[in-house]
Amino acid sequence: MSNLQLWLAVAGGLVLVVVVAHSTWTSRQSQPKQAEPLVSQAELDALVAEPSADLDDELHAGNAFPGMAHELPHLDARSQLDALIDVIATMELDSPVSGEAAMAALPPIRRVGNKLFLVEGLNADSGEWEALQTQRYYSAFQAGMQVANRQGPLNDIEFSEFVVKTQAFAEVFSATPEFPDMNEVVAQARELDHFASAHDAQLSFTLASRKAAWSPGYVQQQAARIGFVPGVIPGRMVVPASTPGMPPVLVLTFDARAAMAEDPNQAALRSVSLSLDVPQVAQSEQAFSRLCEAAQNLAQAMDGLITDDNGQVLTEAGIQMIDHDLRSLYDALAARDLSAGSLQARRLFS
Repeated sequence: MSNLQLWLAVAGGLVLVVVVAHSTWTSRQSQPKQAEPLVSQAELDALVAEPSADLDDELHAGNAFPGMAHELPHLDARSQLDALIDVIATMELDSPVSGEAAMAALPPIRRVGNKLFLVEGLNADSGEWEALQTQRYYSAFQAGMQVANRQGPLNDIEFSEFVVKTQAFAEVFSATPEFPDMNEVVAQARELDHFASAHDAQLSFTLASRKAAWSPGYVQQQAARIGFVPGVIPGRMVVPASTPGMPPVLVLTFDARAAMAEDPNQAALRSVSLSLDVPQVAQSEQAFSRLCEAAQNLAQAMDGLITDDNGQVLTEAGIQMIDHDLRSLYDALAARDLSAGSLQARRLFS
């Protein structure tokens, strides 16, 4: 082989090496960012499970799905009905009734439209209203239903159905329920719905990738480092409330299909959502401040861009405006005895 042929062979080999190297580099660049192979013990502990969430009427209604316990609340045995947000019908009894008998008399479907139908008993021993329980005796009952929620106010048809369900329960014990005036209740429902609509707030920020996409594992690892823990729903992480059993302070969500992919490392995420349900979370949690901090920390760590619901880049001026509006919102809710995070607020804004 001549020197010319030798040099041509060497040059060709170098070109091939460069092409292969460039192809490998390009391929790696197009791969979504992966979680680091080693994590701290704190991160491992954080990735175990999400604490239980707040009061959600599904559990009381018996509509919880298997495997959803972490997202559903623990039901408090104390009274939930409140004249502030409920229509209530009372039933006097000739003699105490066992909790077992009362629970057996409940209607199979404990909803009226999209609103929960509740029956509570007056504990014969303590004299306190409470959710029905076994091994208790009750000297009176009260049935109730919310007059408004995020699906709208109670209407005439729903009030009539509430009356029918209550009467059917009362007949089992030969009791006569006392109902408030329907027109007054419907008017109350409309007024409360108007107030709630004007004072509801569900904030959401989007964190979008500037360059490389993210794998689900990478997102979960970065979020775990600032206090998020996994929810039971794929593609969901939360910052738990300081009080066990309350709703999460913040929620991070991403495409559930990517979380459930056969090979999550190859799934590519271009954005994640950070959200805050304002009326559900107590003001003392400083949720908006923590939302902003979480978004900024993740944006820095993941090379992301923070935008609002409309796709506009979030600015400091925009943050200050939202913060000002939220302070007014908190004050208005408290003035109506519906402080954010309270049982009444959590039920109304559901």
